[in-house]
Amino acid sequence: MNEEELKAFLDEKVTLYENPKFIESDPIQIPHLFNKKEDIEIAGFLTATIAWGNRKMIIKNAQRMMLLMDNSPFEFTMNHSEKDLKQVESFVHRTFKGVDFAYFIKSLQHIYNIKNGLEQLLLPKDIETNYKNAITAFKSVFFSLPHLSRTQKHVSDPSKNSAAKRINMFLRWMVRSNKNGVDFGLWKSHSSSKLSCPLDVHSGNVARKIGLLKRKQNDWKAVEELNAKLRNFDNSDPSKYDFALFGLGVFEKF
Repeated sequence: MNEEELKAFLDEKVTLYENPKFIESDPIQIPHLFNKKEDIEIAGFLTATIAWGNRKMIIKNAQRMMLLMDNSPFEFTMNHSEKDLKQVESFVHRTFKGVDFAYFIKSLQHIYNIKNGLEQLLLPKDIETNYKNAITAFKSVFFSLPHLSRTQKHVSDPSKNSAAKRINMFLRWMVRSNKNGVDFGLWKSHSSSKLSCPLDVHSGNVARKIGLLKRKQNDWKAVEELNAKLRNFDNSDPSKYDFALFGLGVFEKF
């Protein structure tokens, strides 16, 4: 396929997959349980944090996270006691354990109290074209409270060449328009033009098969290479092609 044909092919797949039916089997269903902005943000951030491995298990464990937070993630975050934190210590999803969950709750409370929430903390500067520096700065603030070193691995850092797949996915959820009923479009101060396509095994393999990506590793250099290609197709909304690449890989076994 030439570039025009490839764009048409991917646009068709975006249309196929970006609709409410997509939510039924995707972790994004967890923040969709809520209506309040802060509940959606916290549910989305925590769900995205554990979004690796089997999708059914991700959803099951994210549901358990919400249950442990009394299905009121913002209220629990802001008003929890030490006793409340004890009840989350039983949680485990792969290497994300209760001690990590407890720290995330404390740090989120700090961010909403001191930094005016996730939206402002993750906002890129006007001159920046992507979220690389914003994510790195966010991680620094997120781990500014006393914590175990083991917990740091659960927030990626693009400045260390991580693809930061999970936080890029969370950003897509929060920033992209909700006109098709999947993403939320909550963060009006942000621009979808700066988003990066969340890069994982599925999207990376598909991108290489169709000639969008040459780099073999799924790292930040690969994210930037893919960004450049996808922005040629839609400079205002490049991360919409996540639906095409992910759908082709997971649902069509492309």
